[in-house]
Amino acid sequence: MKFFVSTGEVSGDLHLSYLVKSMLQENKDIKFYGVAGEHSKAQGVEIIQDITELAIMGFTEIIKKYSFLKKKANEYIEFIKKEKIDKIILVDYGGFNLKFLELLKKEVPEVEVFYYIPPKLWIWGKGRIKKLVKADHIMVIFPWEVDFYKKEGVKVVYFGNPFVEKYSVVERTGDKILLLPGSRKQEIKSLFPIMLELIEKRKDEKFLLKLSSREHLKWIEKDLTIYKNLEIEIENKTLAQCVKECKTAIAASGTVTLELALLGIPVVVIYKTGFINAFIARYILKLGFVSLPNLTLNREVYPELLQERCNAQEIEKYLEHFENYKEKVARDIAEVREKLSGNNIIKSYGEFLIKGEE
Repeated sequence: MKFFVSTGEVSGDLHLSYLVKSMLQENKDIKFYGVAGEHSKAQGVEIIQDITELAIMGFTEIIKKYSFLKKKANEYIEFIKKEKIDKIILVDYGGFNLKFLELLKKEVPEVEVFYYIPPKLWIWGKGRIKKLVKADHIMVIFPWEVDFYKKEGVKVVYFGNPFVEKYSVVERTGDKILLLPGSRKQEIKSLFPIMLELIEKRKDEKFLLKLSSREHLKWIEKDLTIYKNLEIEIENKTLAQCVKECKTAIAASGTVTLELALLGIPVVVIYKTGFINAFIARYILKLGFVSLPNLTLNREVYPELLQERCNAQEIEKYLEHFENYKEKVARDIAEVREKLSGNNIIKSYGEFLIKGEE
């Protein structure tokens, strides 16, 4: 059995790697090829396109790379035909994968397509459902998505959130503040200066900056060695090990906020984007919450400081809030895990991909 996989970001690659590992435990003869990153490669995916070349975020950025992505989609189609691929797994990355799905159904309609972690249509709007339902199977990882699609008459598969099985609550013994400014250049360049202002203001606090690559230091213009209250972690410690040393975290909005919730640490969520992206998000998409823990409970678990509210003064206010309401914050965070739990979650998704039925 041959699978072609397509994802475009680190979070999707991580989720894909869990599936690949589980599926190969069930059937060692399965072959995986496609568009993925280092996590999936480590589990046995033969990479034909590394996702580091595909990292795009925002509406304007996708438009700029449109011709490049269209060319890539056609290359993947030719590979699928040549290798006689049986099944396709699309993971997240809706800006590309929805268009790719249309091409697949046009060029190789006999291939069975699974869309795992579909685009956030409850944010983007229902219009794209017409494209999504071209997939043979839609697999979601959040309970509210089941209700959303049911109202639209679309059947989806849900077993729970895989991160629940990958992240356990960590006993925090340190007093540092964990800083996670994201993994994209635009995120780090816009968010880290705000974090740096906090480091300069609160010299009595200890900060731990975690970056996912040494390359990201090039996007920080300041000499960080002058800050005695700042420790930089890149390759030696896992996210869980960093959380163990910290009392709170400040993180860019993204999948990491859910990982942090499952590890059990309070987080101030921050984000700033360009004017056009912000305008579209605010006025056209009418976003409510943006962080996954808040969306999970449909109320504020983590404060979200976006755009003009994303500043050191606001962050300080919520760091104090965490100190004053420790028990309530801890209960809210624990409820996120409870809401997303299931039985043999990753194994169930893997078996479904192999068999194509529940």
